Amino acid sequence: MKDLKSQASRNTTPGKGGLTPEIQSRIGHQLRAMYDDVVRQGVPERFAELIKKLDTPGGTPQDQSNGGSNDNNGRD
Repeated sequence: MKDLKSQASRNTTPGKGGLTPEIQSRIGHQLRAMYDDVVRQGVPERFAELIKKLDTPGGTPQDQSNGGSNDNNGRD
């Protein structure tokens, strides 16, 4: 851990406390790789179904078999 701190302090501009272009580039590449992985996973089916329900006219879900309860499991 000390080695990383000393390396970071050598690579930054004194007095500015910023990151070097090399470190910024590494962070950028890692963030892009993580983002690409998330995008490849797609939208889970349950979310797609929820979006469809919310897109129906009135914005209310079609499945309201509990008589309009607010799903508090009998608690008031």
